[in-house]
Amino acid sequence: MADGSTSDRLEQDLKDALDRGRWLSDEEQRSADHQRDQQELEQQRQRSRRTRLMVLTGVCFLLPPFWPLAFVLSFYLLFPATVSRIGVAAGVVVVGAAVATVALLVAVTSFLVGLLG
Repeated sequence: MADGSTSDRLEQDLKDALDRGRWLSDEEQRSADHQRDQQELEQQRQRSRRTRLMVLTGVCFLLPPFWPLAFVLSFYLLFPATVSRIGVAAGVVVVGAAVATVALLVAVTSFLVGLLG
C-alpha cells in the first residue's frame, strides 16, 4: 500500500514540476505543502460552518416564530459576500444614528437647561 501512495505522490510531483517548468527545492516544497494544507483546512472549516448554518436554517423553517431568522440565514447561505457588505453598511448606519441621537439629546438638554437658567 505504501508503494502505491509513494508512486502516486511521485506522479503528482512530476505533474506539478511539469506545470511549473521546474522542480521545487525541499524548502519550497514544504512551503507549498503547508499552503495547500492551510487551504484544505480553511475549506473544511467553511464546509462545516455551511452545514451548521443549513441545519439551523432548517430548524428555523420548522418553527414559525423564527421564519424571519430563517430567511436571513438562507439569504446569507446563498449570498455570503453581499450579506457581509449589507451588515457592514447597516452597522455604519446604526452607529451614525446613535451618534446623531446623542448629539440631538445633548442639544435639547442644553436648550432646556438654558430656558431654566
